[in-house]
Amino acid sequence: MARRRIPRWLARAPITLYRHGLGRFLGRRLMMLEHRGRRSGLARYVVLEVVDRAPGVLFLASGYGRDSQWFRNVRADPDVRVWNGPDRGVRARATVLTGDEVRRRLESYRQRHRRAAAALGRTLGIPELVGAGPLPADVDRRLPLVRLDLDGPGDAR
Repeated sequence: MARRRIPRWLARAPITLYRHGLGRFLGRRLMMLEHRGRRSGLARYVVLEVVDRAPGVLFLASGYGRDSQWFRNVRADPDVRVWNGPDRGVRARATVLTGDEVRRRLESYRQRHRRAAAALGRTLGIPELVGAGPLPADVDRRLPLVRLDLDGPGDAR
């Protein structure tokens, strides 16, 4: 099953809300990530879904895999900034997760947000997210997760 792409204009629309200080109205399941272009060094922005959280930590999925520009950029330069809920411009450090940790986090996401996980699975061509069966061993290659360790006064409440 081929992955469907979200139209660029739609994917980028929430960035304007975050830039005008209105991102908190999108809730805590969405966040804006500022990362640096690996070639240009310029600030780049993307709005992503938070698939899991722990105190001071957010977990993000790269829905378009390892080829997503934001994913490639944070691998090259893991120092980023985060806007989530009331937190604005909080510094964070990105780490790409692998193996069992990815499966645990996605399983937690699937249990808490069944409809959202099913929609994500259908959109991205990962049918195992739709059902209740075990996630495949290679799910971390098909749907990479990134851990953001937040700095400063804001945390992942």
